[in-house]
Amino acid sequence: MKIAFIGLGNMGGGMAANLVKAGHQVNAFDLSADALARAKDQGCTPCTTVREAVQGVDAVVSMLPNGKIVQKVYEDDVIGHAPRAATLIDCSTIDVDTARNVMKSAAKYGSYEMVDAPVSGGIAAANAGTLTFMVGGTPSAFMHAETILKHMGKAVIHAGGSGAGQAAKICNNMILGATMVATCEAFVMAKKLGLDPQTFYDISSKASGQSWSMTSYCPLPGVGPQSPADNDYQGGFATNLMLKDLLLAMEAAEQANAAVPMGARAAELYQEFANLGQGNVDFSGIIRMLEASGEA
Repeated sequence: MKIAFIGLGNMGGGMAANLVKAGHQVNAFDLSADALARAKDQGCTPCTTVREAVQGVDAVVSMLPNGKIVQKVYEDDVIGHAPRAATLIDCSTIDVDTARNVMKSAAKYGSYEMVDAPVSGGIAAANAGTLTFMVGGTPSAFMHAETILKHMGKAVIHAGGSGAGQAAKICNNMILGATMVATCEAFVMAKKLGLDPQTFYDISSKASGQSWSMTSYCPLPGVGPQSPADNDYQGGFATNLMLKDLLLAMEAAEQANAAVPMGARAAELYQEFANLGQGNVDFSGIIRMLEASGEA
């Protein structure tokens, strides 16, 4: 299959490489010359424009920074330029309304199958091909997209109609943001109460306080499985990305008239952490801010 991949950042680069490993021909585009060079080294065909990349393809996959860019790229350079039989798959995390608007634009042409398919798993999962895809779109569009997404992930789940993938993603990451803050708070307090961090982990990881933030992504170095905490909070899922998802969740909550006090507080804390110049630090690094706040 011939696939255009638009957006080769920390996530997109690994995803495109996995499509090549699966035997697909991948036309790659990114504004970064370095990203294009890495994609070429991994077997992709670098292209100088989006319109060049989408010529003659069976599918278009995108991983872009925000909704404004997604809408511009699709409406200016993909829709009407990619073959009308192509499947369009946007894996960016954006607001639900923009996702639906772009899909409406594609539908006006009558033949495009399009899905919103944001991911969970982070950079390591993107490189390993073990992402989870939350997919919004018609059953037919999902069926076409699944044949491609399965080469980049361990799970491809149909969340519902257009925009449902984005809704699932921001709700999921609101849980993640809030539970990571609570996990960090608990480790800081346990230490101050005289508990050994490893001992507390051994207890809580097998008790009712267990969560993914603790057992798969522990925010303390040397405790639990390998995580960004063991690499000075580098790599993983940047605070700026967590903040972006939480702000999208707050926007959606307001539109849906949903009460999200824990999510709102998590957003405030991650905004505070980013304002300290920690936006590129893994989101679990917020434990440092909580430790410092307790000492003040």
